[in-house]
Amino acid sequence: MQNETVDVAIAGAGPAGLLLAIELVLGGASVVVLERLAAPDETIKAGAVGALAGEALERRGFGPDMDAEERTMLEAFRAMAKSTGPAGEEMAKKIGKIGGHFAGLFLIDQTRQREPHRRFRGIRQQPLERMLGDRVRAMGIEVRRGHELTDFHDDGQGVQLQVRTPEGARVLRCAYLVGCDGGRSVVRKRAGFEFPGTDPTITGHQAIVELDHPERLLPLGWRRTPVGMLAFGPVPGRIFVVQFEGPPPDRDAPITRDEVEGALRRVSGADVRITSMSTATRFTDNARQATEYRRGRVLLAGDAAHVHSPFGGQGLNLGLLDAVNLGWKLAATLRGWAPAGILDTYTAERHGVAAAVLENTRAQIALMRPDVFTTALRNVVTGLMDLDEGNRFFGDMMSGLRTRYDFGSDDPQVGTYVANLALAQPDRETGLYSWMQEGGGLLVDATGGTASTRSAPWSSRVRTVRVERGTSLLIRPDGCIAWTSAESNMSDLDAALARWFGEPVTPV
Repeated sequence: MQNETVDVAIAGAGPAGLLLAIELVLGGASVVVLERLAAPDETIKAGAVGALAGEALERRGFGPDMDAEERTMLEAFRAMAKSTGPAGEEMAKKIGKIGGHFAGLFLIDQTRQREPHRRFRGIRQQPLERMLGDRVRAMGIEVRRGHELTDFHDDGQGVQLQVRTPEGARVLRCAYLVGCDGGRSVVRKRAGFEFPGTDPTITGHQAIVELDHPERLLPLGWRRTPVGMLAFGPVPGRIFVVQFEGPPPDRDAPITRDEVEGALRRVSGADVRITSMSTATRFTDNARQATEYRRGRVLLAGDAAHVHSPFGGQGLNLGLLDAVNLGWKLAATLRGWAPAGILDTYTAERHGVAAAVLENTRAQIALMRPDVFTTALRNVVTGLMDLDEGNRFFGDMMSGLRTRYDFGSDDPQVGTYVANLALAQPDRETGLYSWMQEGGGLLVDATGGTASTRSAPWSSRVRTVRVERGTSLLIRPDGCIAWTSAESNMSDLDAALARWFGEPVTPV
């Protein structure tokens, strides 16, 4: 047995766990990531990153990497679409307008949204994990693969972990433990978090395959059939099949080519055979959420805190935003400057956001069922999505861009996530996100220096950039607007600084 101590232990090296590790280290905490798997999981997973999560990654300097990956994805989409003839070529022209879908209705038009430049990013989960992994290594954060958390005890002063490693059992002590270990989280179960919700009603499969007659599944895209839902492409070889006859008899059984082929043939009604299958996954619409995200010194983030069906691609967005919300708060707590109760704001802010996602995924299941009553309802929803306001309603819901935390302010900007605004400085124009890559808060001062002077006692926690025009903004490390000069005064700025960045520091 070997003893060691660290500020935070994170169980799980998926996107949420890796981004949380980055955020914690930027905030000054020491971190170790424990991952049960010996190597990254290459099973097909999420195919895109939501608008808010994409912006969170841009604030940490991942923009160029995301741009490069997205170009690769778009080229593959367009090539496959164009190869299928005139209908595919028409689809290829519309790719830039697609703003996501609701229940397989790809009618959300990005050009009709309130902020069309704030959009989802076409980045698959595996490349994202590689980007995050590269950053984690560059920052010197240790990810211990093949290390399985088997038990732990929160004694009120810290958490004692029992870890199974390739070299034998180890003991690790941390101030806080965060479970980012997925929907079947060991951390959640052993800590005793309640996890209520609704049981699964569907069986879904997603896979990358080669087919003997792929033309028999055309056209590309999503469609509803008399027995389920089917998506073919636009990623080359990708199929997505949903059956509404209950959950799989054994969720943990190995996924076979025959199983996926049978589901594809039943739902599509096409005489197609899978000649090879490189990756496949099975899923349901099990929808559950922990009633709280913190119990003492144990916290949950990502799928460990909430699970739901993959429709709309919202799970990855939720998990990454959990990470950026929790990371700076937990680091501030460890460094000793956190305002009282700041860790409690993590559940308060994030729980309702996830609950809304669970609700809309349940609604999507209801709207996809293969019966005449659902067909009638889909026709009504389609009509609503044809209207500008209806289209924006669904766009807002699926993107999460209208997320607003209740800070008790009447200012509509306060509590929302900031866009990458152009900042006019005396000698140049810069993007707001370029000022946030190292973490910490940011004060955008358009008052001629008055706001900067007031914020000086917090200068070790809040960076200041002076601009020539516009609204002054105080932005938390997670990109959330905490104060603006639009409907506030300087005493309100003092209160917001103290609320989120602790007591002012008197210069020595």
